[in-house]
Amino acid sequence: MNRVYEEVKKRNPHEPEFHQAVKEIFLSLVPVFAKNPKYMKQAILERIVEPERMITFRVPWVDDQGQIHVNRGYRVQFNSTLGPYKGGLRFHPSVNASIIKFLGFEQILKNSLTGLPIGGGKGGSDFDPKGKSDNEIMRFTQSFMTELSRHIGPNVDVPAGDIGVGAREIGYMFGQYKKLRGYEAGVLTGKGLGYGGSLVRTEATGYGTVYFVEEMLKEQGLSFEGSTVVVSGSGNVSIYAIEKAQQLGAKVVACSDSNGYIYDENGLDLETIKRIKEVERKRIKEYVLEHPQAEYVEGCSGIWSIPCDIALPCATQNEIDSESAQTLISNGVKAIGEGANMPSTLEAIDLFLESKVLFGPAKAVNAGGVAVSALEMSQNSMRLSWTFEEVDSKLQDIMASIYRNSMDAAEEYGHPGNLVYGANIAGFLKVADAMIAHGVI
Repeated sequence: MNRVYEEVKKRNPHEPEFHQAVKEIFLSLVPVFAKNPKYMKQAILERIVEPERMITFRVPWVDDQGQIHVNRGYRVQFNSTLGPYKGGLRFHPSVNASIIKFLGFEQILKNSLTGLPIGGGKGGSDFDPKGKSDNEIMRFTQSFMTELSRHIGPNVDVPAGDIGVGAREIGYMFGQYKKLRGYEAGVLTGKGLGYGGSLVRTEATGYGTVYFVEEMLKEQGLSFEGSTVVVSGSGNVSIYAIEKAQQLGAKVVACSDSNGYIYDENGLDLETIKRIKEVERKRIKEYVLEHPQAEYVEGCSGIWSIPCDIALPCATQNEIDSESAQTLISNGVKAIGEGANMPSTLEAIDLFLESKVLFGPAKAVNAGGVAVSALEMSQNSMRLSWTFEEVDSKLQDIMASIYRNSMDAAEEYGHPGNLVYGANIAGFLKVADAMIAHGVI
């Protein structure tokens, strides 16, 4: 396994996020390979770390002043063993090949955990949607989809949203795909309800995060009821994690954006946050203008200095380092649920596990979004629409199943209660066995 990991670093230089994701998963799989040498004989590691296809393309577009810009687009079609490639599109200036590959690699096991027939993929661009007009967003997404449309389809690759890609961006991309290829409802997920979208898709990742953490807490005789919660971020995942946590009786006292965070010891007013972020598209500091008892602090990392029972990092990768982890532990945190992709560094994860903090890893905790995306695909295929209650019930069942399967795998392979090991192992076994069944392709 060390040999394969060194080969990954050699073959993919200057890609630290991808290396980090591979290392974290490989460490968990050591007991699997010790017990099942067939995976070494079949070179499963060597095969699974190499994408089936990596697509990079130019995205030219024109701003409102007539200035031409060129961004870079990506789509990694990482592994189709279990079904069509499935994974979001991220528009953010930090996007590069390393981040897309780390997200796509994680997506293989995350999608496997859902129990639904979807493979792993991811994509995006280094385009920054912040501060852009609707027309600029439209022109960029149309240019992006003009190239991406060559590589996707309902039975091939089904993208969705991620950071910087919400209902507006999905709508523009769906319209461009329709113009180029004809109407195919199942080619994108996260669509509007009027053209093939699913109820609960907007809420899915945030709700799923809380459903998973509730399962963790329940096993220890704990719950969200009466707990103090800190949620990083203020995008789609964060907003609906806050909403569900509040519905379950928690007091959510802080959230953030890329500029800073707000702290309200009496509990955040979610409707204000929704209006600021979803309707007005302003920065989170606007909150204190309407709620003067709240405090706004520049910079994001300080949010983890706020004492809480439950921490839900829902912003971006590596936002909790070892120093922040130690602060959370010292302040008595009981549970961590990773609503974002890889928000904790490897050193932070080790600290949480050593301190016996309940820790839910991203690939299990935030799988609710892709799970409901797959349910949207099912509805598109059947030309049906399920009620909010039907989809929400299926989401709760999926998250409970992911938790139970991860716990069982951790127990079977000698790491009882360790959901990092359990989620990686449970997701990997399903993919690896199918890869063997399909032969060397």
